[in-house]
Amino acid sequence: MEYKGWNEFEIGSVLFPFDNDDANNVNKHQEDRSYTNNSSYTASVAHWRVEKPIFNPEHCINCFNCWLYCPDSSIIARDEKLQGVDYVHCKGCGVCSSVCPTNPKSLLMYNDIEDEKSALASWPQKEKK
Repeated sequence: MEYKGWNEFEIGSVLFPFDNDDANNVNKHQEDRSYTNNSSYTASVAHWRVEKPIFNPEHCINCFNCWLYCPDSSIIARDEKLQGVDYVHCKGCGVCSSVCPTNPKSLLMYNDIEDEKSALASWPQKEKK
């Protein structure tokens, strides 16, 4: 069977992400799931990225807005806490940063070549209301 690239699908196509046994896949972490070759998890779109979100756990309130809205399941959560970003699958869309309610945000967009340590060192301070 030959698989299509993302730009070969019809507009509005429905892609089923799992090979089989969907109900059991829901209870697994994304890296342990059985994905089809036509899912965005198997065929990474990270090469599109120009900017990337950098996660600052010191400002995170674990509201999971970013995890819920991420279109590529790139927000990593373990033991009911956010842990960071899966850069293999993150396409840099910025949705996670835009839905973050903290002040300052716990996810900010940086140039893709920015290293995490320097980004965290230059994190903005809390804005006064």
